[in-house]
Amino acid sequence: MGRRKKIVEQCERLMDKPENIRNIAIAAHVDHGKTTLTDNLLAGAGMISDDTAGEQLAMDTEEDEQERGITIDAANVSMTHEYEDTDHLVNLIDTPGHVDFGGDVTRAMRAVDGALVVVDAVEGAMPQTETVLRQALREGVKPALFINKVDRLISELQEGPEEMQNRLLSVISDVNELIAGMTEEMDDIEDWTVSVEDGTVGFGSALYKWGVSMPSMQRTGMDFGDIMELERADKRQELHERTPLSDVVLDMVCEHFPNPVDAQPMRIPRIWRGDADSELADTMRLVDEDGEVVLMVTDIGIDPHAGEIAAGRVFSGTLEKGQELYVSGTAGKNRVQSVGIYMGGEREEVEHVPAGNIAAVTGLKDAIAGSTVSSVEMTPFESIDHISEPVITKSIEAKNMDDLPKLIETLRQVSKEDPTIQIEINEDTGEHLVSGQGELHLEVQTQRIERNQGIPVNTGEPIVVFREAIQQPSGEVEGISPNRHNRFYLEIEPLGEEIVESIKHGNISMDMPELERREALQEAGMDKDTSQDVETIHRTNILVDETKGIQHLNETMELVVEGMEEALDDGPLAAEPVEGALIRLHDARLHEDTIHRGPAQVIPAVRNAVHNALVKGEVRLKEPMQDVRIDVPNEHMGAASGEIQGRRGRVDDMYQEGDLMVVEGEAPVEEMIGFSSDIRSATEGRASWNTENSGFQFMADNLQREQIMEIRERKGMKLELYEQVDYI
Repeated sequence: MGRRKKIVEQCERLMDKPENIRNIAIAAHVDHGKTTLTDNLLAGAGMISDDTAGEQLAMDTEEDEQERGITIDAANVSMTHEYEDTDHLVNLIDTPGHVDFGGDVTRAMRAVDGALVVVDAVEGAMPQTETVLRQALREGVKPALFINKVDRLISELQEGPEEMQNRLLSVISDVNELIAGMTEEMDDIEDWTVSVEDGTVGFGSALYKWGVSMPSMQRTGMDFGDIMELERADKRQELHERTPLSDVVLDMVCEHFPNPVDAQPMRIPRIWRGDADSELADTMRLVDEDGEVVLMVTDIGIDPHAGEIAAGRVFSGTLEKGQELYVSGTAGKNRVQSVGIYMGGEREEVEHVPAGNIAAVTGLKDAIAGSTVSSVEMTPFESIDHISEPVITKSIEAKNMDDLPKLIETLRQVSKEDPTIQIEINEDTGEHLVSGQGELHLEVQTQRIERNQGIPVNTGEPIVVFREAIQQPSGEVEGISPNRHNRFYLEIEPLGEEIVESIKHGNISMDMPELERREALQEAGMDKDTSQDVETIHRTNILVDETKGIQHLNETMELVVEGMEEALDDGPLAAEPVEGALIRLHDARLHEDTIHRGPAQVIPAVRNAVHNALVKGEVRLKEPMQDVRIDVPNEHMGAASGEIQGRRGRVDDMYQEGDLMVVEGEAPVEEMIGFSSDIRSATEGRASWNTENSGFQFMADNLQREQIMEIRERKGMKLELYEQVDYI
């Protein structure tokens, strides 16, 4: 029997024992060593050669991942590990570290119960470390810590025992500060800070395949003195043989991460808003393999032979070939063609996948990343909302018009696989817009369209996504329908920042039970009366119906909402989306005859009223910003800070870390286009840097008009601004 087949059979045997299953993600800042660490775990499980572990990067299966040397797609693998005389099944997801691909991390966290956060011992906790921790904790996923590249502290930086200990304790303290701050108001999470003493922290070198933790040192009798001695003597193979990294990490995973039986009772109320007293809720909490099938799709991929593959977590029931399953948000059922598990880049078909496991399924043609798939119609899981919004847009068109239908189909597939990509298709002009998390995100997607689909394309220059936001209450505004028989009276005011953030993070939504939503709004600062009148939430805007006893309004409200949404999707300044608006509908006068208050009358009346109110409330453009961190030798510190300041940026801090200077600041995304080549040139290639989207800020008043006109010209709009827009 082949080694691979044997491993698959071992995994199949363990699938029915949820107490022995661990579903985990490995997450980190870019280049901190996640994929190298995963190689070690695969080698420890007998899935790749021990000699090539750390170099093979077995989970980076795509050609562009190997070329760029970074993980772009989250990759799944199932492996087995014996711990305390019991075999365990470990379903692992290796996630990307680059901020542009953070959507994969967000989706992976829905499928797992534990997150091993990897931190570079030299660099310490970085911006993306904080982001992945936040993504994990929001999903109720328990963290543990592995501090990687400890060999560099010993061999490169030549640190002594005390100096090294202080550095490692500082990393642990920084991570714990983040965990404590994020979980402070999470009632369902106990103390999840990590510690050396309880074994939730490991140290080591993924490159040289050795690792230690407090339990492993007690077991082997090794201490840090022994490790430093062997490392400095270049006896790394001996170090690996005496304390192999894979054993240390997988022991930590089995001991400290919850199994599905322990995890699901806590996670289900957090990610599902259905009836908590229902039989379905019980089967999910109990990880009942005999219950109704419930699968949360967290990833969609394409296999050249099998077609579309949906990967996700089975929360209840047992997935089998031939089942007819509902897909949330669509009509009818999809038929399961096959079920399987992942072995790195390849999928292995199995007979069935029971609750508590991560499955790979074909046949779910209507599913997208985030779909709920089930054997009965049910309330879907909470949507998987990525922390960061798309901030960069590029136009894309087929070089050959004959390829246009194929390009449109491919773009639709791209948005299905990666919901953090937004696609706007214009079949009339053939020019389509693709919006993503950053330049690299869009570059990778367009290159894959050309390489994988064989469609030569032209792409435009990157365009930054803006927002429009009101600055002060507008006062009441009247909206009149074209036939002048219907009138709407409304006003708009800025929505509180805490409410906006809660909506962005998915803590307030229309999917919540009404009472729960009211409480969440009040907790975020909305008064009780307003919270009781919320009609709908659109993006980060709220419509409140404060009318009393208006005849025919109930049957017209759907059109009112449609008019409001149209106005908010294309704001009055530059047709950019509006954010953070609280719209209060005070009154309405409607024609008694339905034919005179149809869509052609109500929608423009409301849309015009909303735009006029926004202008009266001094609507302004907001631009996306990025946090910037540059690590650079001392002699290039001035050049590094100059690169930030020369981009309308602000330097917030400069300090020494090891032998490098760190420059931290913030700059507009628009000004950061082309930053990579400029910073390399300015520092003679000796800088490393990281950026992270940090939200939207109002543009300076002196730049507003020029930017608005530039956007209007690009969109083919009139190059005029009105103090009050007259749409009537």
